Amino acid sequence: MPITSDLRTAVRLASRLLASRRSRRALARRLPSVATPAPGSIEVAVYFADGPVNMYQVRQWYAPLAELARTHPVAIVSRSPGTMLQLLEESPVPVVYARQVIDLEHFVETQAPKLVLYVNQNARNFQMMRYGRMWHVFVNHGESDKMYMTTNQFKAYDHALIAGDAARDRLAEALWDYDLDTRTTAIGRPQADHFAGTVPYPHDDRTVVLYAPTWEGDRPAAAYGSIASHGTIIAEQVLASPRHRLVYRPHPRSGVLDPAYKAAHERILAAITAANAADPSAHHVHDDGPTLGWQLADADVAITDISAMIYDRLAVGKPLIVARPVSPEAEVDERGYLGDANWLTAEDAPRVLERVDAAAGDADELARLQHWVVRYFGDTTPGAATARFHAAVEQLLARWRDVAAARGEGGPRAER
Repeated sequence: MPITSDLRTAVRLASRLLASRRSRRALARRLPSVATPAPGSIEVAVYFADGPVNMYQVRQWYAPLAELARTHPVAIVSRSPGTMLQLLEESPVPVVYARQVIDLEHFVETQAPKLVLYVNQNARNFQMMRYGRMWHVFVNHGESDKMYMTTNQFKAYDHALIAGDAARDRLAEALWDYDLDTRTTAIGRPQADHFAGTVPYPHDDRTVVLYAPTWEGDRPAAAYGSIASHGTIIAEQVLASPRHRLVYRPHPRSGVLDPAYKAAHERILAAITAANAADPSAHHVHDDGPTLGWQLADADVAITDISAMIYDRLAVGKPLIVARPVSPEAEVDERGYLGDANWLTAEDAPRVLERVDAAAGDADELARLQHWVVRYFGDTTPGAATARFHAAVEQLLARWRDVAAARGEGGPRAER
């Protein structure tokens, strides 16, 4: 078994190396024709050091960043050739490639951004955070009650933009000596103001079920994924029903570590293909596209794991079922919404259609959800979160100007 595992690891590493080399060659051909921002023109930088598999973390910020760029020039800084190639195709704001630290230094010296936004906790964030004379601001890539949301790494940033009261209370409980009043600002979920995409199926009498599981996790405490424990049964039940339609949106990393988890995911894909072949009017969907919005807003009932997808759906205020992790080691914080969630255990998965139908027609459940919507996101009136995001940026920029003026300084400086 150890030999088999070592072989799989070696094959995976070799595949990544080959993919990286192909990306570098393709990017080398592309870069000479890419326009670069004029020196000193970028006020807000979004730093993203991850590879393509984690592109979902920055993609959800595209629309808010495009809106912000109308008043404050924005650029995304990429460290990965594969990611850079995708950003060049997708990003609504300029993209700067900084594969090496010397490239990062050049960007800082020529652009002197005032704010740097971070959408994750990649260890390479610290290569950017070594630069002073700018605010380093953590914005994250979603709201949830996962252990990731209370990491002590919050303290590394000058400021954090959080969703609402629930996030504030989590941090107050978990972090010692962290001044929430001066170091955090609640903005809600600005991405929800830009839900996008066209529904790829007809509006008919079928109940649309969004199943959006997370990946298997990289440690027992974060083993929230349900594809292997619940997912194949959920898919089997929904796909067999002439009254329901499945929209399957798995986490992009599903199966990257666990072959059994990947195999379960692939069985669901095969089942969707077979169900659509048997009944083309069913229009079941495997959704792996970059756009997030229509899935959350249109589905009659959503089934998710413990992940940011819970809270993205919660912001819509429509019926939600949460798959309870089967691992006894998975950390489940039930002090917030999860203490009141509509749980689906693995044992209950064969009855998923009954649970879906009950949730779809439960007015009391919808009223209860509204309490949690306000607690997690505050005012969800369209445009309210975007206004709070812009106000937070303006406040940080004003603070930057005040500090720079008081010190008689303006440009960045690397700690060498």
